[in-house]
Amino acid sequence: MQSQLQDYIPREAMPQVLKLLEHDNLTVKIKNERKTRHGDYRQLPNGKHQITINANLNTYRFLVTLIHEIAHFEAYKAYGRYIKPHGLEWKYTFQQLMLPFLNPSVFPDKLLPLLAHHFKNPKASSDTDVKLALALKQFDVPNNKSYVFEVPLGQAFKLYNGKIFKKGNKRVKRYECVELITGKIYLFNPNAEVELLDT
Repeated sequence: MQSQLQDYIPREAMPQVLKLLEHDNLTVKIKNERKTRHGDYRQLPNGKHQITINANLNTYRFLVTLIHEIAHFEAYKAYGRYIKPHGLEWKYTFQQLMLPFLNPSVFPDKLLPLLAHHFKNPKASSDTDVKLALALKQFDVPNNKSYVFEVPLGQAFKLYNGKIFKKGNKRVKRYECVELITGKIYLFNPNAEVELLDT
């Protein structure tokens, strides 16, 4: 497993990660990009446990995602299968597992305050923490995408699935955007990545 993971996470995090993965019935698989999730955890029918992580994540997001999924496994072991997936037991477990990694030998200094703030009350997805998600995206391979918050009001944009929207007004945290074909209104996170279209 070490050779599989060493290209995906910060080198200084490897010893601690390997300790967390010392379970005979837990495997980690690296998958091609899935647009709807960075990773997932599940118990297999044979009783073993599997974590999958997207291969296209930068090393810092990969590490946060991996620990997120290990926390599901550990919370399941400690508290049983009837807990809420992202409930108090998982939050506590995630916080405890992440603590040893929150230091400048693993993460860049500019990420540490944002991570510390996020882990006071971790969410089901780090993408919903707009400041942290944007900071993590700075370490992604550059692409030609824009964030929804950067798109001018009334501008058309396209999603990865080909659907085309027009940006509307901001509600409290998210933006109302109209799907042009159906006229339906959808709410977008400010940091959703989209492709601008010429109008």
